[in-house]
Amino acid sequence: MAMSSRRVAHTLHDRFESDNQYFRFNVDQRLRDITLSDWEMASKISAHTRNYLAENEGTIRRFIDSLIGVFPTSGSERRPTTPSRCPHFTVPFGRNENFIGRELVVDRLLATIPPNVNADNCQRTAIVGLGGVGKTQIVLEVAFRVREEHPDCSVFWVPAIDAISFRNAYRNIGQFLGIDGINDKKANVEELVKQALNLESAGNWVLIVDNADSLDLFEGDTNLTHHLPFSRQGSLLFRSRNHEVMVQLDVPTPNVYTIEGMSENEGFRFLETHLAERQMSNRDDTAKLLDVLGYLPLALRQASTYIVKKQISTTKYLEYCRSSDKYMIELLSRNFEDRHRYREAQNPIATTWLILFRQVADHDPLAADFLKFMCFLSAKAIPRSLLPRDAWTLEAEDAIGTLKAYAFIIEREDLDVYDIHRLVQLAMLNWLEKQEELEVWAEDVIRRIEETFPFPEYDNRGERLSYLPHARHVLEHQTTVADVEVDLLCKVGWGFRILGQYRDAETAHRQELEKRESFMAAIIPKPSIVPTI
Repeated sequence: MAMSSRRVAHTLHDRFESDNQYFRFNVDQRLRDITLSDWEMASKISAHTRNYLAENEGTIRRFIDSLIGVFPTSGSERRPTTPSRCPHFTVPFGRNENFIGRELVVDRLLATIPPNVNADNCQRTAIVGLGGVGKTQIVLEVAFRVREEHPDCSVFWVPAIDAISFRNAYRNIGQFLGIDGINDKKANVEELVKQALNLESAGNWVLIVDNADSLDLFEGDTNLTHHLPFSRQGSLLFRSRNHEVMVQLDVPTPNVYTIEGMSENEGFRFLETHLAERQMSNRDDTAKLLDVLGYLPLALRQASTYIVKKQISTTKYLEYCRSSDKYMIELLSRNFEDRHRYREAQNPIATTWLILFRQVADHDPLAADFLKFMCFLSAKAIPRSLLPRDAWTLEAEDAIGTLKAYAFIIEREDLDVYDIHRLVQLAMLNWLEKQEELEVWAEDVIRRIEETFPFPEYDNRGERLSYLPHARHVLEHQTTVADVEVDLLCKVGWGFRILGQYRDAETAHRQELEKRESFMAAIIPKPSIVPTI
């Protein structure tokens, strides 16, 4: 590193002018001009420096290679400068040494994505699923295994959070590849990298496009699809929360892998890598906690971080989750450190879903309304006929498709019947409360259920059976429409009676009577007492 930049600049210019290479390192006048205020900004300066080095790693690497080629080492002769043929690896995270399970999907991906699997095409593969289900960790593990099993294959990582992150990642790839002009301010970075990867001389490569969630980025004027390379020595792997984006990218259906929660065995192994044995001493409670958290890796990671930090057990954490929905959503909203996720990303699973809720609301308001409605119902077997408005229009079909694409709801084998994750319901209810919309939506939902719930008759048994758990669930929410609640309780009570569930019927009718008496007392004035003479 030079301390006198002018003198060294002239020296470097004279030395490398014939090779058209010139590098200048500016550390002028040593540290004389650094003041106390500069030292107070040390962390910010350090962060900017790391970012600069990361962005220019390829350029710096080529400069070092050039120096090695120009200056002979001791006892050796001068070597010619030749471009490096080593494969590149631009994954921005270290390997997750605690990666657990998911071997089936990992094996399928490793059998699909290596470039040599299909010598006639540049295959496209994708994994999709609900936010927090562990997609990033699967892709990360696959990236490292590709490097191990195919040492001649480059692995490039491109976040598609927005067009800027996409371009920055492409510029980094261009620097690794030594593309001329890649650092020019007016360079068409995406096109330069695309053309370079299209060439056979680029060798084998896998390009991982991460966070490919937004349709807006892959259509219209932005359309990043135009910048995706094609080479028979290449392969594209997408990670997304939005299945519709994968359709837009023309990923073959057999190559789209939908990721769900862990198995119970995987969940236990996951917690065992993060918790002490004594913290999981009650195996039954640990199993119940896995179920409450939906076997979602991000929720389990968040829970294990809290358990370790507060030195409690899985039993205690389970008690907090069960004590109230408010406690549970508060626990799921707490931030935590995860070195295998983007630093700018929101790690709490509730916050992750909140971002997706807003995306849905911005792009498909009817889908957002359907999701809000479903959060007041039982989480299992929600019939489409219960949804507000006309649920059978083309607009409704699009809205339901959006929710399925984000994996907020899952359609059962019985068409037009859906499940929703319980944690998604809690996160949405929490959002509605913060937006001061909870009470309004609770009233709208209970009115809709009362309106559609058929009065019990023997010929509508199937319809009643499908509506009953949802009517019962929505009655748990406090509303100001007592008259509607009374009518719905009456129908629910009769429904249980016809089914022969007399204890449940008695409970519903007693609640109906209590609410009816309260309602009547509120609207009928008490008679005035006239004193007798």
